[in-house]
Amino acid sequence: MSGTWYGEEPPTPRAISALDWLRIAWRGGPLVVLLLICFPLLLVCRPLERAIWGLKRPFTPYITQFVCIWACRFLSLQREVVGMPMRGAGAYVSNHVSFLDIFVLNACKRLYFVAKAEVSTWPGVGWLARGTGTVFIRRDRREAAAQTKLFEDRLIAGHHLLFFPEGTSTDGKQVLPFKTTLFAAFFSDRLQGEISVQPVSLRYHAPAGAHPGHYGWWGDMDFGPSLLQILATPGRGRVEVIYHPPLPVNAISNRKALAQAAEAAVRHGLETGTALV
Repeated sequence: MSGTWYGEEPPTPRAISALDWLRIAWRGGPLVVLLLICFPLLLVCRPLERAIWGLKRPFTPYITQFVCIWACRFLSLQREVVGMPMRGAGAYVSNHVSFLDIFVLNACKRLYFVAKAEVSTWPGVGWLARGTGTVFIRRDRREAAAQTKLFEDRLIAGHHLLFFPEGTSTDGKQVLPFKTTLFAAFFSDRLQGEISVQPVSLRYHAPAGAHPGHYGWWGDMDFGPSLLQILATPGRGRVEVIYHPPLPVNAISNRKALAQAAEAAVRHGLETGTALV
C-alpha cells in the first residue's frame, strides 16, 4: 500500500454531450437499480450467515458475483478469461488498473478484497466494500500481528482473498514492483503448507477511438468524473483476465521470493496476453 502513481498525464476528459448523458442514463440507471436491490438483500442475509456459519459465507458471495457480472455488462465491458481460478485454499494477487477491477475480478470468481483502511471511509465505495466483506489494512506496524491473524482466520474459513501488491492503480500499461509486506502472512505457522497464491493479469482494451488509458485510474483523477467518462464513451471495451498457475506457498522459501514469482507471472500476462506455464 503506497502512494499514488502519477506516470504519464491522464487523458483530458472530453465534453459530455446530450447524447452522452442519455448513454450515461441508459448504462448507469440499471446499475444503480441493481445496487439498490441487491445490496440491501446482502445486508439482510449477512447477519443470518454470521449467526449460523460464523466467518463462512455460503450465500452472500453469490449476490456479489451476480451484481458484478451485470455491472460489467451495463458498463459495456466484455470479459475474456484465460486459464482457470484455483479450486483449493489460497489467495489471488493482481495488477491494479481501476476501480473496475473489483467488478471484473468478482464477476469471474467469488472472492474478498484486501484494501487500505482509507477506502472504508470513501463515500459510497466504502459502504459497498464493508458490506461485501473487504479486509481493511492499516499501514501501522503495531497492528501487523492482528492483521496477520485476520488473514489467517479468513483463509482458514475458506475465503479467497485478493490484494493488489503494487499498492496503487495505474494506466494499465505496466506492472509496478510488488510490495512484499502482505506476502508474509502466508508463511505463518497456521497456514504454511495449506494454501497457494494465484497471480492474475488484467489487460484492458479501450473502446475504438478512446484513449488507451481509458479504463485506468491514476494520478489526480477523481472517481466521479472518471466513471462518467466510462459511462459516456460510445462503443464496447474489453478486459482479458489471465489466471496463471497457482504458486504453492510451501514450495517457496520466503515472502520476497513469493512476491517476485507472482510479479513475474503478472508481468508476463500483461505483456503477452498468455498465462505463464
